[in-house]
Amino acid sequence: MSSLSRFRLITFDVHNTLLQIRSAPGKKYGELGAMFGISNNRNQLVANYVSSWQKMNRLHPNFGLKTKIGYKHWWQMMIGGIFNENGTHNIPEDKIEQMTEHFMEFFKTSGFWQHCYGSIDFLNYLKLQRHIESSGSKNPPFKLGVISNFDPRLDVLLRNMKINHYFDFVLNSYDVGYMKPAKEIFAAAMNAAELDDLKPQECLHIGATPATDYFGARNAGWYGLLVHEKSADELTRKYGQTVDDNHVFYSLFDVHKKISNDYMKW
Repeated sequence: MSSLSRFRLITFDVHNTLLQIRSAPGKKYGELGAMFGISNNRNQLVANYVSSWQKMNRLHPNFGLKTKIGYKHWWQMMIGGIFNENGTHNIPEDKIEQMTEHFMEFFKTSGFWQHCYGSIDFLNYLKLQRHIESSGSKNPPFKLGVISNFDPRLDVLLRNMKINHYFDFVLNSYDVGYMKPAKEIFAAAMNAAELDDLKPQECLHIGATPATDYFGARNAGWYGLLVHEKSADELTRKYGQTVDDNHVFYSLFDVHKKISNDYMKW
């Protein structure tokens, strides 16, 4: 376990790191519309999804926390945007409300999400290493947590996906009051770990979004690993900040392989 022996805290992002949506958002929203008798052009829904997401995050960041509309109303406005943007459907508000209620329940289930490739095996590996290294001691050698830009349904989702038991704590941005890449949410994770004299350089965050997960962790003084389909060179060019070639992986399967073989270079 020497690849990880420097860390006392390891945290994960959720979306596209531990869990992924079962199919493209446009398809999922198309299915939602069809349940409520709305026929859809899937390409239009994809375009509406992207523009509605960007608009809602700009006007009402952190799922409406800052503007005090609350995350449930945030999602109602988001779904209204997906189906009514550009005059697509003009669905009445009460129907949008019904659709949102259904979607918010469905969003917490394995009908919507599936485990990312290699995630369960890697979590089991970490659990086993922790058990081996603690060798009878009450204090584990490291703690595991989740830091996600997510609303408060995150706990239920992780429970439904049967991975909540791997983690010592789960932080969602809505309850913390800060979204990644803010340093405050990484500081909140260090507090939640309840480890004496924990230092940022003893913490590792693994996620899928360069700006929030990788650079967010690095700016907080942590180490970061990125699960991403693009190469370190492409990401460095795009973001204008260096992404270390040793720290980008296609999946948690690849992270697991490199760490268990002790090939990781920090």
